[in-house]
This record gives sequence, C-alpha cells and structure tokens, in this order.
Amino acid sequence: MENFAHILRDHPELAVFLTLSLGFALGHIKIGTFKIGVVLGTLFAGVLIGQLNIEVPPIVKTIFFDFFLFATGYKVGPQFFQGLKKNAFPQLMLTVVICVSCLLIAFGMSIILGYDTGTAAGLLAGAFSESTLIGTASEAIHQLPISEIEKTQLVNHIPVAYSLTYLIGAISFVFFLTTIAPKLLRINLVEESEKLSQTLTGETEHEPGIQSAYQRWIIRAYQITNEKWIGLTISEFEKKNKDLRLVIQRMRHNEELIEPSPKTIIQKGDVLVIMAQHGIILNSLSNIGPEVLDEELLKFPLAHMDVTITNKEISGKTIRSLRNRFGNGLMLDKITREYQDIPFNLNTVLQRGDVLKVTGKMVLIEKAAKEIGYLDRLSSATDIVFLGLGIVLGGLFGLLSINVFGISVTLTTSGGALVMGLVFGWLHSRTPIFGSIPEPALWIFDNVGLATFIGLVGMAAGPSFVSGIQEMGFSIILAGFLVSIVPHIIGLYFGKYVLKMNPIILLGAQTGAGTSTIGLKAIQDASASKFPVLGYTIPYALGNILLTAWGPILVSMMN
Repeated sequence: MENFAHILRDHPELAVFLTLSLGFALGHIKIGTFKIGVVLGTLFAGVLIGQLNIEVPPIVKTIFFDFFLFATGYKVGPQFFQGLKKNAFPQLMLTVVICVSCLLIAFGMSIILGYDTGTAAGLLAGAFSESTLIGTASEAIHQLPISEIEKTQLVNHIPVAYSLTYLIGAISFVFFLTTIAPKLLRINLVEESEKLSQTLTGETEHEPGIQSAYQRWIIRAYQITNEKWIGLTISEFEKKNKDLRLVIQRMRHNEELIEPSPKTIIQKGDVLVIMAQHGIILNSLSNIGPEVLDEELLKFPLAHMDVTITNKEISGKTIRSLRNRFGNGLMLDKITREYQDIPFNLNTVLQRGDVLKVTGKMVLIEKAAKEIGYLDRLSSATDIVFLGLGIVLGGLFGLLSINVFGISVTLTTSGGALVMGLVFGWLHSRTPIFGSIPEPALWIFDNVGLATFIGLVGMAAGPSFVSGIQEMGFSIILAGFLVSIVPHIIGLYFGKYVLKMNPIILLGAQTGAGTSTIGLKAIQDASASKFPVLGYTIPYALGNILLTAWGPILVSMMN
C-alpha cells in the first residue's frame, strides 16, 4: 500500500483519474430512492484518496472549475436573457426571494452557532446543492488579509461542511417537495398535473416510456383510380382542400419511381406516397383509390434535424402560426428549451433559442430553416476558439470589484467564466453559425469539469476531514436542514399567495431556484408529469448566477 501511495504522490495525475473513477462509481449507489450522485461521490473519493497526502497543483482545480462554470452559463444563457422579459417576472421574483432567503438564513445560523467563514460557505453550498459556491467562496477566502495557514484551514472546512449538509439538504428538499409542499398547497400532485396537461395540450400525460398508440402523422401509398383526382397537378392535389394539410412525398408512374415537382400531372394508375394527419387519410382520402403496399416506393429517406429559432419574427409566435407558414411536408417531433424537452400544442409560444426537432424531406427542412433560424447539421466539432476566448474574457471581467454597502465584492475569474458563459450561450442561440459546443462535449465540460474540481477539493481537505467533522458536531446537520427547507417554505407561500402561480409550475420553479435537478426529477416522478420543467428553466438560470455570486458575498459578510 505504501508503494502504491508513493506512486500516486510522484504521479498525482494518476490520483486525479483514480478519484474520478471511484467517484463516478460511488455516484451510482442508491440509498432507497436517493442516489448519491457524482458530486458527492467524487467528494468522498477525493477525501479518501486525500488521506495519502497527495498534492495536486492548484491550477488544475481552477482550470476544470472554469470549464464547468462556462458550460453551465452556456447552457442556461438563452433562457436567462429570455427570462428577463416581463412574462417571466413571477419566476424571477420567486428565485430572488428563495436565493436571498437562503443567503440570509445561512449567514444568521453561522453567526448564532459560531461557525467560521469556511464552514458557513460549505453550509450554504451543501444545503442548497450548489457546488459552484465552493469554488467562488474558496477564491474569495484566498483574497482575505489573513495568513496562509488560516486560509488553508478555512478552505478545508468548506468541503467538510458541504459533505455533511449536502445529504441532509438533498433528502429533506426532495421530501418537502413531494410530501409536505402538496399538503401545504392542499393539492394532489397527479390530479393537478392532469388538469394542467388538459389546459395546455388537451391531452393527459403518460408515464415515462409509455406513449399514446395513436400516431398523428402517417405515410401511406395509394393508387389513383378515382377520376376526380386524375389530371390534377401535384400542387393542385395538395391544395384541393385548403383545410387539409397533406403532401405528396414521391410517386410511381408507369412502374418508375419519380420525385414529383409541383407541376407533375397525376395520371390514372399512378401510386402516390401521401403524408398527412391520420384523420385526413381516413376521412378525406379514402375515395382516391385503393391503398397499396409498395415497399420500394415507401422506402425513401426522411431527415430528422434540429432547427434553432433565431429569427426574431418567429420568436413570440405560436406553433399554429409556424404550421400555417411552413407546415406542409414537415412534422414537428419535439421542442427543446435549455436542454429540456417541453410539452407543446398549437398554442405554445416559441422563443428564440428553442430547438425544433423536425422530420421531413431534407430539401423542405432546409427551406424552412432559412426563415426560422439555423439548421444544425449535427457536427461533432467544438468551437474551441469560442470556448477559450469566452473563458479569458470572463476571467478578466471577474477580476473587477465593486463596493456594496462597504463590502468589496468580486466575481473572481471563475465567476467571470460563468457570466461570460451566459453571454456566449445567448450569442450562440441568436447566431448558431459560430460557438457550437455539441451536447456530448458540453456533458464532459459540465460533469467531468465539476467532478474533477470537487474531487481535488476533497483530496486537499482529506487529511483534516475527520477532525473537521468532530469540530463542527451535530449542529451542522440541524443548520443544513433549516437552510435547505425554510427558504422553500417562504418561496412556496410567496408563489401561491403573492405571485398566484400554478402549483405544478411553482414547484418546478422552486427546484430551479435551488438549482436541484434531483428535485426536478423527484417532482416529475411524484406528479407523473413533465410539466414542472416549464417552471424550472428560468429560475435555474438565475439561481445559478445568484448562488454562485453568494460565495464571495457570504465571505465578505462573515469578515
């Protein structure tokens, strides 16, 4: 064992990868319905390996933290700036109330219980599951006019308090959302979700993995025998009844497969491949001739592409207006907003930055994309120029400081990376031709960046971890519970009685304000609905900004 420890000390890069491997393995462990998760798993792994007194250059931790923060800002940037508009005011106000409450309660509890600055920061970070606060608070502590020994002691207290309060914070928040909050609101989560689903889509949701057997859009092949349709051009056939949305995809004429143009004339015996809604096929086209099975004719390529809305004339419009303008020949499969699938119907209002998953012939998708926005051709390349420049500019911005009520506040270089990630993510949503970071790459920057940072924090704190737990005692558990729950109780009543929010949207917004994806998943499972995500995106964007900024602010308040 000593030989292995000596190898890790001489080659700390091996210790880093061992921490990641062990941390992700621990993250898959479940305790009942609670999953430990990657963040807590890598923290524990770092603490364990840190017992071997392995030193990793601090710059490594900073680099991975900057990757993570930029990626976080990049993901939520479009929705953050969209949320600054008036229609998002209730969700923005709720987020501010919850985040300010958690800061003040954490500060108050720390003063009452006599915690030092590092413990206070770890308490807030753990109780609200905001690991980015560990980094910004650590950087702020390093700027304090105290000795290096004192700085190291305070910084090492952060992960200790974080690990002790993260579990209690996450578990109590999930229990509060799924059990206590519905009782306080006097609602049944499933019934309330069904009401919202009927209001927004006119349909009832199904549990994950189950969908309606009814398919709205179908493709069939028909042989034309009815004289009524013979002699019409393809364009005339498609517009025979302006209320019917159908399109001729291809046809067989005299045993030959052809790609028809709008002026192609339909003759007796031609076989047409028609794409239309199920009801139209059944009720309006049953008299054109017999349906035929022609596998060769029906086997034609359909593109499944992502189109990002960048045209300001499209943003703010409903799907109904988009359908009337571009609908022929195209099917809308889903809408993604801030990497979350959102439910939709014809009255759903589209926003700039929304990604439309569209199915149809490539030529039709390309034509529509020219007016809607940007066609993502699914490139796997990451714009490293964009990424690197964003982190540099963000770091320079983060070095600026301002005085707030006599308190010097700075975002630090890492906090600046988050802010510039927001800006650059927003710029990419408006001009997607540059700044592309594919989702798999974004996952690496986000998850591996954070996990590496947290693992290195745990390794640095490892030697003093046990003594830190003994020093804090049981009070840190109680403090973590109060900091986790009380702000959300305040937010619950503020959202219900002041903002008059729909309860399902309100609970989703609370998970966003607490930047808790665990909470979002829990409330979606408990309500058997995906609709809480409609309240999650905007608060999640603002919550990330505020809670990250609380790191240096809390450090300043404690000193």
